[in-house]
Order: sequence, then C-alpha cells, then structure tokens
Amino acid sequence: MNLLLKTTPFHTRTSALSEGYAWRRWAGYIAASSYELSHEREYAAIRNSAALFDVTPLYKYHISGRDAAALVDRVITRDIRKCGLHHVMYTPWCDAHGKVLDDGTVSRLSEAEYRMTSAEPNLRWLRMNAVGLDVAVADVSDAVAAVSLQGPTSREILLQLGATDIASLKYFRLMRASLRGISVVITRTGYTGDLGFEIWTSNEDALRLWDALMDAGASYGIQPAGLLALDIARNEAGLILLDVDYVSAHHALIEGQKSSPFELGLGWTVAKDKGPYVGQRALEAERAKPSEWSLVGLDIDWESLEKLFAEVHLPPRLPSTAWRASVPLYRGSHQVGYATSGTWSPLLKKNIALAHVKAPHGKPGTTLEMEVTVEHQRRRASARVVRTPFFDPERKRA
Repeated sequence: MNLLLKTTPFHTRTSALSEGYAWRRWAGYIAASSYELSHEREYAAIRNSAALFDVTPLYKYHISGRDAAALVDRVITRDIRKCGLHHVMYTPWCDAHGKVLDDGTVSRLSEAEYRMTSAEPNLRWLRMNAVGLDVAVADVSDAVAAVSLQGPTSREILLQLGATDIASLKYFRLMRASLRGISVVITRTGYTGDLGFEIWTSNEDALRLWDALMDAGASYGIQPAGLLALDIARNEAGLILLDVDYVSAHHALIEGQKSSPFELGLGWTVAKDKGPYVGQRALEAERAKPSEWSLVGLDIDWESLEKLFAEVHLPPRLPSTAWRASVPLYRGSHQVGYATSGTWSPLLKKNIALAHVKAPHGKPGTTLEMEVTVEHQRRRASARVVRTPFFDPERKRA
C-alpha cells in the first residue's frame, strides 16, 4: 500500500513559491497552508485583488450515459431537472435516514455528462446507487487539475488571457474556453464568498495554466494563496466544512453526531417535487416539523470580550488564523449549543463563528454566551445569533 502523499500537477510551481514549506494533508495530497511566512497578504488578495489556489485535491467524478441524470437525481437532494446545460449546482447528499454524507457541486458538462466534486471519496457509494442504470461513473480525481481564482480582479485576469465571454458568465454557470491555447472549463464558483472562478484542465496543461494566470495577473495583484487564508474567507462567507462544522454520516460514531440538511442551514437544497432519492422519506418527515438543531452565525461582542481580558490586565487576543474546535454555548445556566469554527475577520473587524444551536435559541438576534479562555480560566463572552453569510458582496453574483 502506498502511504506517500501525492503532489498535484502544479507542485513544481507551488513548491518553488513556498517560503516556509508550510504544507498540510488534503485528500492524500500535500497542499500549501501558506506561501509566505504569514498568510495575511494572501487573505488580503482574496478581498482586494486576486488569489490563486491549487484545488486539485478535490475528489472529482465523471458521470455519463443515458441514465446519468437519473443517477445524480437519485443521490442528491436538489432537483437535477433544474440543472440546465452548463449549469452548476451546490448540493448535499444523504443516507437513507436523511443525514448528510457529504456536500459538493454537480456540473452539467453536456446533455448526458456531469462532473461531481466532493470532500471525501464517494466512488463506491455512487456505483452502489447506479445498479440497474445505464451509466458510467469514473473517478477522475487524479486526472483533472484545478485551480481557484478568487477576488475582485479575477474576471479581468481571465479577460486578459482570452476568455472573451467571461464577462457574461453568470453565477454558478460554466463555460469552455481557451486561455492562451490551453483548453479549460471555467465555473463561476468558489469557496471564498467573493467574485471568483474555478478552472479545470488536464494534468498535461497544468503548469502552462499556472504560468499564464500568474503572468496575466501580475498587474492585477495576483497572489498564490493557501488554506489558512481560505479558512478565514470561508468563515466570512458562512460556508461549512466537512469534519469541522459537521460529521459525515459515514463516519459518525453515534446518532447525535449526524446532521440533516435542515440542521445545517441547507433546507433550501432539499427539493419538494422530485422523483425518489436517497433519504427522501426521512427528509419529507423532517420538513413537516421544526428541526431540533440549526446551524447559525455568531457575532461575538467585542466589548464583552475586552472586559474579560481587562479584568486580568491584558488586551484581548486576536487569533491570526481561523480556529476549528467545539466551543460550548450557553443561555443562562444551560448549554444550548456549540461553536464549530470561527475567526477574527480582518475585513469586518470582529470575531465571528459558526455554531450548532438547539431550538428555539437559534433565532437571529438571540443573545448567547460563548466559552472563552482568559489567562487559563474559562469565562463567557456575549455573542449574538446572526444570519450568514457575514460577508456577501454584490460582485459575487453581479
């Protein structure tokens, strides 16, 4: 068995740019945590110019054949009939009990051809559900290279490279293009909550694509960026992360660790009028009654936090990176939930978090208390339930 971590087709370039060799594991690959010794400029590029991420480690499945749409519709909660040609859908998928297994995107590449991305391996599960259907499911994870170009100047960079139709590409749509002679598929998607695109190509063209983007982006402030910067941005965008904000039903050890789409704030992805799909009966039953849990945003009160530190004659600590931990939440003397991830938002200038909260305490405007550690003592800071995303610029969809 090969226990060595893989490198992406962009590794020749990304490794040369890495100043501190800060790498982490991602789906069997090594991925950059940051390129510079601090990720601050990389985060700033996401919000002010353009950031380039290597997202090749995403699991990617090619689904084709006469019954390709039937298979996709069978396994996701969205209605694939509403996914037109060259459209992209974000969706979770569930087990038979309506508990989320994973989430990702489905792109309709042609009339009977789809690409599905996911955070975890799903090939066996897809093929199990394909029994009796005229469909082929191929794992193309290692055959398709992908980068994510995110930020306000990302569209201008692609225009410079010859993607003349990019100005009219709508949110969650895709197009085929040639960037300096490199054949690519461009999707107007991303994980930053900002204007951005994901670009898919063959491994053979990966280095040429990277070089072209970096060259064209030089005058537009392009910056290679790693997962530390991405984690801050996705928190600001209120985007959930598997194994951080929820546990896959495949890996949950007890029922209490599982979540339905309704409990993750994804009730809008559960179609009402579609054919049978995995988990449908359980989800329709849950739709008829309020969920016990909800995933919410938290705005942590600065004055409350500052006061706790002032009592021990210290300034508040501002974490430089996003945190991933289970942090208890209280209302009065009762624990009513737990935060799963959060960050100091450099853009919004406040502490924010994502959290699971028991009903009825998840209504926007509800005041809770979040456990914080101040000089080795566990204290409580005030936090207000808010709607996500925390940051939602008009340029994302415009």
